[in-house]
Amino acid sequence: MDLFAATREKYLQQAQPLPARMRPRNLDEFVGQQHFLGPGRLLRRLIEADRLTSLIFYGPPGTGKTTLAQVIAAHTRAHFVEMNAAAAGVKEVRQVLDDAARRLAHTGQRTVLFLDEIHRFNRAQQDILLSDVENGRIILIGATTENPFFAVNSPLVSRSQIFQFNPLTEDEIRLILRRAIADRQRGFGELPLTVEPAALDLWARLCDGDARRALAALEVAVLSSLRASAAPQPLVITLDVARESIQRKALVYDDTGDQHYDAASALIKSMRGSDPDAAVYWLARMLEAGEDPRFIARRIAILASEDIGNADPRALTIAAATFDIVEKIGMPEAQLTLAQAVIYMALAPKSNASAVAIWEASADVREGRTLPVPRHLRDASYRGAQRLGHGQGYKYPHDHPDGVVDQDYLGVEKIYYRPAGRGLEAELLKRLRELRGEKPAQ
Repeated sequence: MDLFAATREKYLQQAQPLPARMRPRNLDEFVGQQHFLGPGRLLRRLIEADRLTSLIFYGPPGTGKTTLAQVIAAHTRAHFVEMNAAAAGVKEVRQVLDDAARRLAHTGQRTVLFLDEIHRFNRAQQDILLSDVENGRIILIGATTENPFFAVNSPLVSRSQIFQFNPLTEDEIRLILRRAIADRQRGFGELPLTVEPAALDLWARLCDGDARRALAALEVAVLSSLRASAAPQPLVITLDVARESIQRKALVYDDTGDQHYDAASALIKSMRGSDPDAAVYWLARMLEAGEDPRFIARRIAILASEDIGNADPRALTIAAATFDIVEKIGMPEAQLTLAQAVIYMALAPKSNASAVAIWEASADVREGRTLPVPRHLRDASYRGAQRLGHGQGYKYPHDHPDGVVDQDYLGVEKIYYRPAGRGLEAELLKRLRELRGEKPAQ
Protein backbone atom coordinates (compact mmCIF):
# COMPACT_ATOMS: atom_id res chain seq x y z
CA MET A 1 0.00 0.00 0.00
CA ASP A 2 1.29 3.47 -0.93
CA LEU A 3 0.70 5.54 2.21
CA PHE A 4 1.70 8.78 0.52
CA ALA A 5 -0.36 8.47 -2.68
CA ALA A 6 -3.13 10.73 -1.40
CA THR A 7 -0.63 13.39 -0.34
CA ARG A 8 1.14 13.32 -3.70
CA GLU A 9 -2.18 13.56 -5.53
CA LYS A 10 -3.15 16.55 -3.38
CA TYR A 11 0.11 18.36 -4.18
CA LEU A 12 -0.20 17.58 -7.88
CA GLN A 13 -3.74 18.92 -7.95
CA GLN A 14 -2.72 22.07 -6.08
CA ALA A 15 -0.01 22.71 -8.67
CA GLN A 16 -2.51 22.63 -11.53
CA PRO A 17 -3.70 25.98 -12.88
CA LEU A 18 -7.33 26.86 -12.29
CA PRO A 19 -8.53 25.95 -15.82
CA ALA A 20 -7.18 22.41 -15.35
CA ARG A 21 -8.63 22.06 -11.83
CA MET A 22 -12.08 23.23 -12.96
CA ARG A 23 -12.44 20.87 -15.89
CA PRO A 24 -15.88 19.20 -15.80
CA ARG A 25 -15.97 15.69 -14.40
CA ASN A 26 -19.19 14.63 -16.10
CA LEU A 27 -21.65 15.74 -18.76
CA ASP A 28 -23.83 17.61 -16.28
CA GLU A 29 -20.90 19.88 -15.37
CA PHE A 30 -20.00 20.51 -19.01
CA VAL A 31 -20.97 24.01 -20.17
CA GLY A 32 -21.70 24.93 -23.79
CA GLN A 33 -22.12 23.09 -27.10
CA GLN A 34 -25.78 22.38 -26.40
CA HIS A 35 -26.41 21.99 -30.14
CA PHE A 36 -24.95 18.48 -29.88
CA LEU A 37 -24.65 17.88 -26.12
CA GLY A 38 -28.05 19.09 -24.96
CA PRO A 39 -30.64 16.59 -23.65
CA GLY A 40 -31.54 14.13 -26.37
CA ARG A 41 -28.89 15.43 -28.79
CA LEU A 42 -26.82 13.03 -30.88
CA LEU A 43 -23.45 13.08 -29.13
CA ARG A 44 -24.96 13.02 -25.66
CA ARG A 45 -26.97 9.91 -26.62
CA LEU A 46 -23.83 8.22 -27.99
CA ILE A 47 -21.85 8.99 -24.82
CA GLU A 48 -24.60 7.96 -22.41
CA ALA A 49 -25.16 4.72 -24.30
CA ASP A 50 -21.38 4.14 -24.59
CA ARG A 51 -21.87 3.56 -28.32
CA LEU A 52 -19.20 5.84 -29.68
CA THR A 53 -18.08 5.93 -33.29
CA SER A 54 -15.02 7.80 -34.49
CA LEU A 55 -15.38 11.54 -33.90
CA ILE A 56 -13.66 14.76 -34.90
CA PHE A 57 -13.99 17.76 -32.58
CA TYR A 58 -13.39 20.99 -34.45
CA GLY A 59 -13.41 24.50 -33.01
CA PRO A 60 -11.42 27.37 -31.50
CA PRO A 61 -9.29 27.00 -28.35
CA GLY A 62 -10.94 26.93 -24.93
CA THR A 63 -14.32 25.64 -26.11
CA GLY A 64 -14.10 22.21 -24.47
CA LYS A 65 -12.70 19.78 -27.04
CA THR A 66 -10.08 18.20 -24.79
CA THR A 67 -12.34 18.51 -21.75
CA LEU A 68 -15.16 16.61 -23.46
CA ALA A 69 -12.74 13.86 -24.48
CA GLN A 70 -11.73 13.49 -20.82
CA VAL A 71 -15.39 13.35 -19.78
CA ILE A 72 -15.83 10.56 -22.33
CA ALA A 73 -12.77 8.80 -20.86
CA ALA A 74 -14.42 8.76 -17.44
CA HIS A 75 -17.70 7.51 -18.88
CA THR A 76 -16.73 4.82 -21.38
CA ARG A 77 -16.03 1.18 -20.66
CA ALA A 78 -13.51 1.16 -23.51
CA HIS A 79 -9.79 1.53 -22.85
CA PHE A 80 -8.90 5.21 -23.26
CA VAL A 81 -5.56 6.48 -24.59
CA GLU A 82 -4.74 10.19 -24.88
CA MET A 83 -2.00 11.51 -27.18
CA ASN A 84 -0.98 14.87 -28.57
CA ALA A 85 -0.05 14.87 -32.25
CA ALA A 86 2.51 17.59 -31.67
CA ALA A 87 4.53 15.28 -29.40
CA ALA A 88 3.68 11.78 -30.66
CA GLY A 89 5.58 10.03 -33.43
CA VAL A 90 4.73 7.19 -35.78
CA LYS A 91 6.36 4.63 -33.45
CA GLU A 92 4.16 5.62 -30.49
CA VAL A 93 1.00 5.58 -32.59
CA ARG A 94 1.79 2.15 -34.04
CA GLN A 95 2.32 0.83 -30.51
CA VAL A 96 -1.11 2.11 -29.45
CA LEU A 97 -2.72 0.52 -32.52
CA ASP A 98 -0.97 -2.82 -31.92
CA ASP A 99 -1.99 -2.82 -28.24
CA ALA A 100 -5.57 -1.99 -29.23
CA ALA A 101 -5.71 -4.92 -31.66
CA ARG A 102 -4.37 -7.35 -29.01
CA ARG A 103 -6.73 -6.00 -26.37
CA LEU A 104 -9.72 -6.43 -28.66
CA ALA A 105 -8.67 -9.97 -29.65
CA HIS A 106 -8.01 -11.18 -26.11
CA THR A 107 -10.61 -9.36 -23.99
CA GLY A 108 -13.12 -7.91 -26.46
CA GLN A 109 -12.48 -4.42 -25.04
CA ARG A 110 -12.27 -1.66 -27.61
CA THR A 111 -9.84 1.26 -27.44
CA VAL A 112 -10.65 4.94 -27.72
CA LEU A 113 -7.69 6.96 -28.98
CA PHE A 114 -7.98 10.67 -28.32
CA LEU A 115 -5.54 12.46 -30.61
CA ASP A 116 -5.32 16.13 -29.72
CA GLU A 117 -4.19 18.57 -32.42
CA ILE A 118 -4.67 15.90 -35.07
CA HIS A 119 -3.94 18.50 -37.76
CA ARG A 120 -0.29 18.43 -36.62
CA PHE A 121 0.01 14.96 -38.18
CA ASN A 122 0.93 15.05 -41.85
CA ARG A 123 -1.02 13.06 -44.41
CA ALA A 124 1.25 10.02 -44.18
CA GLN A 125 0.98 9.92 -40.39
CA GLN A 126 -2.80 10.21 -40.55
CA ASP A 127 -2.91 7.32 -43.04
CA ILE A 128 -1.50 5.02 -40.34
CA LEU A 129 -4.80 5.35 -38.46
CA LEU A 130 -7.06 4.64 -41.41
CA SER A 131 -7.07 0.83 -41.45
CA ASP A 132 -7.70 0.49 -37.70
CA VAL A 133 -10.47 3.11 -37.78
CA GLU A 134 -12.09 1.47 -40.80
CA ASN A 135 -11.96 -2.02 -39.26
CA GLY A 136 -13.21 -0.83 -35.87
CA ARG A 137 -10.10 -1.82 -33.94
CA ILE A 138 -9.95 1.68 -32.48
CA ILE A 139 -12.42 4.51 -31.97
CA LEU A 140 -10.65 7.72 -32.93
CA ILE A 141 -11.47 11.06 -31.34
CA GLY A 142 -9.49 13.77 -33.10
CA ALA A 143 -9.43 17.36 -31.88
CA THR A 144 -8.39 20.25 -34.09
CA THR A 145 -8.63 24.01 -34.35
CA GLU A 146 -8.31 23.70 -38.15
CA ASN A 147 -11.10 22.92 -40.58
CA PRO A 148 -10.99 19.09 -40.80
CA PHE A 149 -12.04 19.19 -44.44
CA PHE A 150 -8.69 20.86 -45.12
CA ALA A 151 -6.47 19.58 -42.31
CA VAL A 152 -7.53 15.91 -41.97
CA ASN A 153 -7.34 13.21 -44.62
CA SER A 154 -10.60 12.77 -46.51
CA PRO A 155 -10.87 9.02 -45.72
CA LEU A 156 -10.66 9.76 -41.98
CA VAL A 157 -13.19 12.57 -42.28
CA SER A 158 -15.62 10.35 -44.21
CA ARG A 159 -15.44 7.70 -41.47
CA SER A 160 -15.99 10.12 -38.59
CA GLN A 161 -18.80 12.20 -37.16
CA ILE A 162 -17.75 15.85 -37.13
CA PHE A 163 -18.85 18.08 -34.25
CA GLN A 164 -18.12 21.78 -34.54
CA PHE A 165 -17.52 23.54 -31.20
CA ASN A 166 -18.70 27.14 -30.97
CA PRO A 167 -17.14 29.86 -28.79
CA LEU A 168 -18.91 29.95 -25.43
CA THR A 169 -21.45 32.71 -24.90
CA GLU A 170 -20.87 35.45 -22.34
CA ASP A 171 -23.52 33.90 -20.08
CA GLU A 172 -21.77 30.53 -20.27
CA ILE A 173 -18.43 32.12 -19.39
CA ARG A 174 -20.00 33.88 -16.38
CA LEU A 175 -21.45 30.55 -15.21
CA ILE A 176 -18.01 28.88 -15.40
CA LEU A 177 -16.39 31.77 -13.51
CA ARG A 178 -19.04 31.73 -10.76
CA ARG A 179 -18.53 27.99 -10.31
CA ALA A 180 -14.78 28.50 -9.91
CA ILE A 181 -15.35 31.30 -7.39
CA ALA A 182 -17.70 29.14 -5.33
CA ASP A 183 -16.00 25.73 -5.59
CA ARG A 184 -14.33 24.89 -2.25
CA GLN A 185 -12.23 21.96 -3.49
CA ARG A 186 -11.01 23.06 -6.89
CA GLY A 187 -11.69 26.79 -6.97
CA PHE A 188 -11.62 29.71 -4.57
CA GLY A 189 -14.61 28.86 -2.39
CA GLU A 190 -12.45 28.78 0.77
CA LEU A 191 -11.34 32.39 0.30
CA PRO A 192 -13.26 35.48 1.48
CA LEU A 193 -13.55 36.49 -2.16
CA THR A 194 -15.91 38.95 -3.85
CA VAL A 195 -15.79 39.57 -7.60
CA GLU A 196 -17.65 42.62 -8.85
CA PRO A 197 -20.22 41.89 -11.58
CA ALA A 198 -18.44 44.40 -13.84
CA ALA A 199 -15.27 42.30 -13.56
CA LEU A 200 -17.14 39.15 -14.59
CA ASP A 201 -18.69 41.03 -17.50
CA LEU A 202 -15.28 42.23 -18.67
CA TRP A 203 -13.77 38.74 -18.63
CA ALA A 204 -16.82 37.26 -20.33
CA ARG A 205 -16.55 39.83 -23.10
CA LEU A 206 -12.79 39.88 -23.64
CA CYS A 207 -12.07 36.16 -23.48
CA ASP A 208 -13.75 35.63 -26.88
CA GLY A 209 -15.65 32.54 -25.77
CA ASP A 210 -12.49 30.88 -24.43
CA ALA A 211 -13.21 29.46 -20.96
CA ARG A 212 -9.55 28.69 -20.32
CA ARG A 213 -8.59 32.33 -20.88
CA ALA A 214 -11.35 33.58 -18.59
CA LEU A 215 -10.38 31.21 -15.77
CA ALA A 216 -6.71 32.12 -16.15
CA ALA A 217 -7.63 35.80 -15.78
CA LEU A 218 -9.61 35.04 -12.62
CA GLU A 219 -6.69 33.11 -11.16
CA VAL A 220 -4.22 35.91 -11.93
CA ALA A 221 -6.52 38.44 -10.31
CA VAL A 222 -6.94 36.37 -7.14
CA LEU A 223 -3.30 35.37 -6.74
CA SER A 224 -2.03 38.89 -7.35
CA SER A 225 -4.49 40.22 -4.76
CA LEU A 226 -3.41 37.58 -2.24
CA ARG A 227 0.22 38.52 -2.61
CA ALA A 228 -0.66 42.17 -2.10
CA SER A 229 -2.38 41.42 1.23
CA ALA A 230 -0.15 41.37 4.30
CA ALA A 231 -2.74 39.43 6.32
CA PRO A 232 -5.85 37.40 5.50
CA GLN A 233 -8.65 39.79 4.67
CA PRO A 234 -11.61 40.00 2.32
CA LEU A 235 -10.54 40.06 -1.33
CA VAL A 236 -12.45 42.24 -3.77
CA ILE A 237 -11.76 41.90 -7.50
CA THR A 238 -12.72 45.20 -9.03
CA LEU A 239 -13.10 46.14 -12.67
CA ASP A 240 -9.61 47.70 -12.66
CA VAL A 241 -8.04 44.53 -11.24
CA ALA A 242 -9.92 42.41 -13.78
CA ARG A 243 -8.72 44.64 -16.62
CA GLU A 244 -5.09 44.26 -15.50
CA SER A 245 -5.40 40.48 -15.15
CA ILE A 246 -6.40 39.67 -18.73
CA GLN A 247 -3.90 39.93 -21.51
CA ARG A 248 -4.50 41.88 -24.68
CA LYS A 249 -6.71 39.92 -27.02
CA ALA A 250 -4.69 37.69 -29.33
CA LEU A 251 -6.82 37.06 -32.37
CA VAL A 252 -6.94 33.50 -33.64
CA TYR A 253 -6.03 34.06 -37.26
CA ASP A 254 -4.08 31.97 -39.73
CA ASP A 255 -3.45 33.75 -43.00
CA THR A 256 -3.68 30.47 -44.91
CA GLY A 257 -6.47 28.79 -42.96
CA ASP A 258 -10.10 29.04 -41.94
CA GLN A 259 -9.91 32.39 -40.17
CA HIS A 260 -8.33 34.03 -43.21
CA TYR A 261 -10.95 32.80 -45.66
CA ASP A 262 -13.91 33.15 -43.31
CA ALA A 263 -13.06 36.76 -42.46
CA ALA A 264 -12.50 37.60 -46.13
CA SER A 265 -15.84 35.98 -46.98
CA ALA A 266 -17.59 37.99 -44.26
CA LEU A 267 -16.02 41.23 -45.51
CA ILE A 268 -17.06 40.62 -49.11
CA LYS A 269 -20.58 39.53 -48.21
CA SER A 270 -21.04 42.54 -45.94
CA MET A 271 -20.02 44.93 -48.72
CA ARG A 272 -22.20 43.05 -51.20
CA GLY A 273 -25.06 43.18 -48.69
CA SER A 274 -24.73 46.98 -48.30
CA ASP A 275 -23.87 46.91 -44.58
CA PRO A 276 -21.04 49.41 -44.00
CA ASP A 277 -20.88 48.75 -40.24
CA ALA A 278 -20.34 45.02 -40.63
CA ALA A 279 -17.92 45.60 -43.50
CA VAL A 280 -15.71 47.98 -41.53
CA TYR A 281 -15.74 45.61 -38.53
CA TRP A 282 -14.48 42.68 -40.62
CA LEU A 283 -11.90 44.99 -42.17
CA ALA A 284 -10.68 45.94 -38.69
CA ARG A 285 -10.67 42.30 -37.61
CA MET A 286 -8.46 41.33 -40.54
CA LEU A 287 -6.07 44.25 -40.12
CA GLU A 288 -5.72 43.75 -36.35
CA ALA A 289 -4.87 40.10 -36.99
CA GLY A 290 -2.07 41.12 -39.36
CA GLU A 291 -3.73 40.46 -42.71
CA ASP A 292 -1.83 41.76 -45.74
CA PRO A 293 -3.63 45.01 -46.70
CA ARG A 294 -2.85 44.30 -50.36
CA PHE A 295 -4.94 41.15 -50.17
CA ILE A 296 -7.87 43.22 -48.89
CA ALA A 297 -7.35 45.81 -51.64
CA ARG A 298 -7.46 43.06 -54.25
CA ARG A 299 -10.74 41.74 -52.85
CA ILE A 300 -12.21 45.25 -52.97
CA ALA A 301 -11.18 45.61 -56.61
CA ILE A 302 -12.81 42.31 -57.53
CA LEU A 303 -16.01 43.25 -55.74
CA ALA A 304 -16.11 46.63 -57.51
CA SER A 305 -16.50 44.85 -60.84
CA GLU A 306 -18.34 41.71 -59.77
CA ASP A 307 -20.98 43.16 -57.46
CA ILE A 308 -21.20 46.87 -58.34
CA GLY A 309 -20.21 47.01 -61.97
CA ASN A 310 -21.94 49.62 -64.10
CA ALA A 311 -24.40 50.50 -61.37
CA ASP A 312 -21.57 52.77 -60.16
CA PRO A 313 -18.47 52.69 -62.42
CA ARG A 314 -16.71 55.05 -60.00
CA ALA A 315 -16.32 52.10 -57.62
CA LEU A 316 -13.72 50.56 -59.92
CA THR A 317 -11.77 53.83 -60.03
CA ILE A 318 -11.86 54.04 -56.23
CA ALA A 319 -10.74 50.42 -55.95
CA ALA A 320 -7.80 51.07 -58.28
CA ALA A 321 -6.81 54.17 -56.33
CA THR A 322 -7.11 52.21 -53.08
CA PHE A 323 -4.77 49.50 -54.28
CA ASP A 324 -2.26 52.08 -55.49
CA ILE A 325 -2.31 53.99 -52.19
CA VAL A 326 -2.03 50.82 -50.11
CA GLU A 327 1.00 49.78 -52.16
CA LYS A 328 2.67 53.14 -51.70
CA ILE A 329 2.01 54.06 -48.07
CA GLY A 330 1.43 50.74 -46.27
CA MET A 331 0.12 50.31 -42.74
CA PRO A 332 -1.01 51.78 -40.43
CA GLU A 333 -2.06 54.76 -42.58
CA ALA A 334 -3.51 52.51 -45.29
CA GLN A 335 -6.29 51.46 -42.91
CA LEU A 336 -7.91 54.86 -43.53
CA THR A 337 -7.94 54.36 -47.29
CA LEU A 338 -9.20 50.80 -46.94
CA ALA A 339 -11.98 51.91 -44.59
CA GLN A 340 -13.05 54.65 -46.99
CA ALA A 341 -13.13 52.20 -49.90
CA VAL A 342 -14.95 49.46 -47.96
CA ILE A 343 -17.66 51.88 -46.82
CA TYR A 344 -18.06 53.26 -50.35
CA MET A 345 -18.42 49.76 -51.79
CA ALA A 346 -20.98 48.84 -49.16
CA LEU A 347 -23.14 51.87 -49.93
CA ALA A 348 -22.78 51.82 -53.73
CA PRO A 349 -25.74 50.54 -55.79
CA LYS A 350 -25.23 46.91 -56.70
CA SER A 351 -25.38 45.03 -59.99
CA ASN A 352 -23.65 41.85 -61.09
CA ALA A 353 -24.95 42.19 -64.66
CA SER A 354 -21.45 42.70 -66.10
CA ALA A 355 -20.14 39.67 -64.22
CA VAL A 356 -23.04 37.49 -65.34
CA ALA A 357 -22.51 38.64 -68.93
CA ILE A 358 -18.87 37.52 -69.05
CA TRP A 359 -19.61 34.29 -67.17
CA GLU A 360 -22.36 33.34 -69.62
CA ALA A 361 -20.32 34.33 -72.65
CA SER A 362 -17.32 32.37 -71.38
CA ALA A 363 -19.51 29.32 -70.80
CA ASP A 364 -20.77 29.55 -74.39
CA VAL A 365 -17.20 29.81 -75.69
CA ARG A 366 -16.12 26.77 -73.68
CA GLU A 367 -19.15 24.57 -74.17
CA GLY A 368 -20.83 25.68 -77.39
CA ARG A 369 -19.95 25.80 -81.03
CA THR A 370 -17.31 28.44 -81.82
CA LEU A 371 -18.94 31.30 -83.71
CA PRO A 372 -17.15 32.54 -86.81
CA VAL A 373 -16.54 36.26 -87.04
CA PRO A 374 -19.18 37.68 -89.46
CA ARG A 375 -17.55 38.39 -92.81
CA HIS A 376 -18.35 42.12 -92.75
CA LEU A 377 -16.57 42.49 -89.36
CA ARG A 378 -13.35 40.78 -90.38
CA ASP A 379 -10.08 42.63 -90.80
CA ALA A 380 -9.91 44.29 -94.21
CA SER A 381 -6.66 46.20 -93.72
CA TYR A 382 -4.32 43.80 -95.53
CA ARG A 383 -3.77 43.16 -99.25
CA GLY A 384 -6.05 40.45 -100.53
CA ALA A 385 -8.76 40.93 -97.92
CA GLN A 386 -11.11 42.33 -100.51
CA ARG A 387 -10.72 39.20 -102.64
CA LEU A 388 -11.92 37.18 -99.65
CA GLY A 389 -14.86 39.49 -99.11
CA HIS A 390 -13.65 40.58 -95.70
CA GLY A 391 -15.13 43.84 -94.51
CA GLN A 392 -17.61 44.06 -97.34
CA GLY A 393 -20.95 45.50 -96.24
CA TYR A 394 -19.61 46.93 -92.99
CA LYS A 395 -21.47 50.08 -91.94
CA TYR A 396 -19.35 52.71 -90.17
CA PRO A 397 -21.47 53.99 -87.23
CA HIS A 398 -20.03 57.51 -87.35
CA ASP A 399 -21.41 57.96 -90.84
CA HIS A 400 -24.92 57.89 -89.40
CA PRO A 401 -26.60 60.80 -87.63
CA ASP A 402 -27.05 59.05 -84.25
CA GLY A 403 -23.70 57.26 -84.37
CA VAL A 404 -25.61 53.99 -84.28
CA VAL A 405 -26.48 51.63 -87.11
CA ASP A 406 -28.55 48.47 -87.18
CA GLN A 407 -25.95 45.81 -87.88
CA ASP A 408 -25.24 42.19 -86.87
CA TYR A 409 -22.15 42.01 -84.69
CA LEU A 410 -22.41 38.43 -83.45
CA GLY A 411 -24.03 36.26 -86.05
CA VAL A 412 -26.63 34.79 -83.68
CA GLU A 413 -29.40 36.14 -81.52
CA LYS A 414 -27.99 36.21 -78.00
CA ILE A 415 -28.31 38.55 -75.00
CA TYR A 416 -25.64 38.48 -72.32
CA TYR A 417 -25.85 41.90 -70.71
CA ARG A 418 -29.05 42.52 -68.77
CA PRO A 419 -28.70 45.72 -66.71
CA ALA A 420 -30.15 45.56 -63.23
CA GLY A 421 -31.71 48.99 -63.48
CA ARG A 422 -30.01 50.29 -60.32
CA GLY A 423 -27.77 53.34 -60.08
CA LEU A 424 -26.24 54.32 -63.41
CA GLU A 425 -27.48 51.05 -64.88
CA ALA A 426 -30.97 52.53 -64.84
CA GLU A 427 -29.76 54.94 -67.52
CA LEU A 428 -27.85 52.20 -69.30
CA LEU A 429 -30.96 50.03 -69.32
CA LYS A 430 -32.96 52.84 -70.86
CA ARG A 431 -30.27 53.34 -73.52
CA LEU A 432 -30.04 49.63 -74.25
CA ARG A 433 -33.78 49.34 -74.75
CA GLU A 434 -33.63 52.19 -77.25
CA LEU A 435 -30.81 50.48 -79.15
CA ARG A 436 -32.66 47.18 -79.18
CA GLY A 437 -35.83 48.88 -80.30
CA GLU A 438 -37.74 47.84 -77.22
CA LYS A 439 -40.69 49.81 -76.01
CA PRO A 440 -40.18 51.75 -72.77
CA ALA A 441 -41.51 50.00 -69.66
CA GLN A 442 -44.93 51.31 -68.66
